[in-house]
Amino acid sequence: YSESIKINGSVMVMNGVLLFLPFFAVRFLLPLVLNPRALARAAYFAPAQGREKTAYYIYQICNIAMFIYLFFLKIRPGDSWQFYTGLICYILGLCLCTAAMVNFSFPDETGFNRRGLYRFSRNPMYVAYFICFAGMAFLTRSGILLGLVILFQISAHWIILAEERWCIRKFGDRYREYMIPGAKGLSSYELAHKWAQDLGTRLDMSMKVG
Repeated sequence: YSESIKINGSVMVMNGVLLFLPFFAVRFLLPLVLNPRALARAAYFAPAQGREKTAYYIYQICNIAMFIYLFFLKIRPGDSWQFYTGLICYILGLCLCTAAMVNFSFPDETGFNRRGLYRFSRNPMYVAYFICFAGMAFLTRSGILLGLVILFQISAHWIILAEERWCIRKFGDRYREYMIPGAKGLSSYELAHKWAQDLGTRLDMSMKVG
């Protein structure tokens, strides 16, 4: 009888690559429907410099590797912390990605985004990707996939640096003010120094409160 339960339970096992289908729909089909220009904007990578170029290739390799590796993984529903953690992260990541793509699809007349999730984060898409992909790793209970997700996120940091530099060049003081209130007119060096000062102040206050 216990064997029959295992056999029947195996019917619920699904291929891991199915997790990518809703993600692809949100990431590519949704902006195509909402605003075709948004899909091209989202696919654009800012010019990279130095280590950012290496990070770009690592980022793309991780993307491909995660997709291919999911073909060899299985989603195993069950009463475990990995499954419930993965399910929560996966659904939350998809919801955040959907909201980010909707916001991204409707910028102002200059192409600047500051509505919706962009009021709280300059990079909501990358946050959503990480949460969603981490959910996939937990749902498939794969340490290798989780490692790829972490490497993906680390490389994304350098992609973001290139994008922010490009945004500063395009939008100027508007983007500086968006990054750090009161940063209008600052150079890139001064902006980085002010950001470090603000971060240090917040850490010092948190330590005193703690």
